[in-house]
Amino acid sequence: MSIVSKALAGILKGSSLMFTLVFTIGHVLIAASVVYAITGATIYESGMVALIEPSINAVWLYILHVIWKKVN
Repeated sequence: MSIVSKALAGILKGSSLMFTLVFTIGHVLIAASVVYAITGATIYESGMVALIEPSINAVWLYILHVIWKKVN
């Protein structure tokens, strides 16, 4: 197991909520960067746009992950 894998395993500890939070933070940062790069919007505007879609996506991801763990 690599150092990164061990670190992630330690942070996540099998928690669907922690997994979702880590995913969402990454998603927001990526989305803000893409909106900024493509549109030239300010960081504030890009950040506001980037918060809406990933937030909705995070709720979906959490529900999916909980169901996935129960089924598997």
